[in-house]
This record gives sequence, structure tokens and C-alpha cells, in this order.
Amino acid sequence: MKKIAVFADVQNLYYTVRQTYGCHFDYGTFWRGVCAEGDIVEAYAYAIDRGDPKQQQFQQILRNLGFTVKLKPFIQRSDGSAKGDWDVGITIDVLDAAPRVDLVVLASGDGDFDLLLERVRTAHGVESLVYGVPGLTAQSLIRSADRYAPIEGALLLRG
Repeated sequence: MKKIAVFADVQNLYYTVRQTYGCHFDYGTFWRGVCAEGDIVEAYAYAIDRGDPKQQQFQQILRNLGFTVKLKPFIQRSDGSAKGDWDVGITIDVLDAAPRVDLVVLASGDGDFDLLLERVRTAHGVESLVYGVPGLTAQSLIRSADRYAPIEGALLLRG
């Protein structure tokens, strides 16, 4: 059975699904779909911690599914913009997991991860599967993945 590591970029999924569909990503359906590929041996969800109760409830749902939730504090800059990027953390975790797994599943549309997927394939022979919102997933990321699963249909939580 394939050993799988899952990496979910929660902020990217939240904003791209909301922008395109006006709803939320269904992590339960996602989890079940990935389980059909093999045995999930590691799973991480990367989020920003604003400390609000609804968000904490959502993070508990992720934990109940089987994710290890990694949090960074929400930082509001003086110019009004916000900081909360997990790209380096996700990259380190993927590189750490690659020698132990057969498949890396990345749920993000962020093109910054294209070189990462190429590296895990060439250095470790690890297959990659990217879940991303059509039209908001970088083409370079889709090209670098072995497989691409569009976030649509059953992967959406409507109403």
C-alpha cells in the first residue's frame, strides 16, 4: 500500500475556494479521497491563528480528521497588510517527509511549490498529487505535479 504524506495550505484553500465558488473546501471529502490512494502516514494543515473561537473549532475538526495543525500568529503590519505565509514551513516538511513516503499530496494552488515537487520527484522518486482550484492554481505547479485534482463538485461545502 502506498504511504502518503498530506500538506494542506489552509489559507490558500480558503481564499481560492471562496473567491471562485463562494463557499468552503470540504476537508472530510478530501481526506476520504486521499485515503483511497493508500495509507496516510503524515498529514499537516498550515493555518494562521487569529485566536477566534470559530477558527479554533475548525482547527479541531482538522485534528479529528487526522491532521496535525500547525499555526502561525496573525500579524497585522502598520500599513494594514497582513503577514502569515507558510511556504517555507511547508517546503521543509515536504522535504523531510519525502524519503519516508511514496506520494506527496499538496492542497494548494501556490506556484512557489513547483520546484519543490520537481525536487522530491528527482531526489526521492516520490509521486506528487496537487489539489487546487481551477483558474487559481499556478500552471507551473500543475505541470510540476504528477497528477492534478481540480477542487470542484464534491470537494465543496455548499450552504
